[in-house]
Amino acid sequence: MNRNIMITGASSGIGRVTAEYFLEKGWNVGLMARRADLLDEIVSGSGAALALPSDVAVAGSVDDAFDKFVARFGQLDVLFNNAGIFVPGAAIDEISLESWKQSVDVNLTGAFLCARKAFAVMRAQEPQGGRIINNGSISAHTPRPNSTPYTTTKHAMTGLTKSISLDGRPYDIACGQIDIGNAGTEMVTALAKRNTEVNPEAEPEAVMDVSHVAEAVFQMANLPLESNILFMTIMATKMKHIGRG
Repeated sequence: MNRNIMITGASSGIGRVTAEYFLEKGWNVGLMARRADLLDEIVSGSGAALALPSDVAVAGSVDDAFDKFVARFGQLDVLFNNAGIFVPGAAIDEISLESWKQSVDVNLTGAFLCARKAFAVMRAQEPQGGRIINNGSISAHTPRPNSTPYTTTKHAMTGLTKSISLDGRPYDIACGQIDIGNAGTEMVTALAKRNTEVNPEAEPEAVMDVSHVAEAVFQMANLPLESNILFMTIMATKMKHIGRG
């Protein structure tokens, strides 16, 4: 029997690579993102993939996407709560209120809305239960300079993970967090370019292949519900994480 996963931020980067990996492993995959054209590229006629153009920051859009997924596949086993943005970097006094709200809306409110809906589905379905995996980021522990909005939302993700893990115990709903550092995605490439422009003499940061992240998410997702990886950190071995900045 195939298992079913919803992935947010599935049109590019970690979300896209993870979606493709789960499809290769025989899972049914719901693909949530705003760019319908990019989602359609991943689906490409596969009956195991469902494109769900949606905005994670809008409650009605989230509810509609999950309802369509359940109507198609019947059961929700896993949510990979992955969608996120990194607004332009600046010292806190230079960050606009608009940038702050945009980051909170997508990275935190979006994660809450998707987790809330997934939790409700998992609690009501038969058999009851499921798993929520939140993308916390290395920034849930150690910030980059000039990253107040992103860092704040990712620290908050840790609180969300712990709360869901606790609330889910009576319903066989597990929740864990994967903290990812410097995977070779478009966002990391853009950050590296920006850092080089600011300091051309700086040593390039170590980067790992994003496929390793997909493998790690699969490891978390594939556990029986009696077991849970509460926190996992995966990063390039030589990445400056402890003491960076």
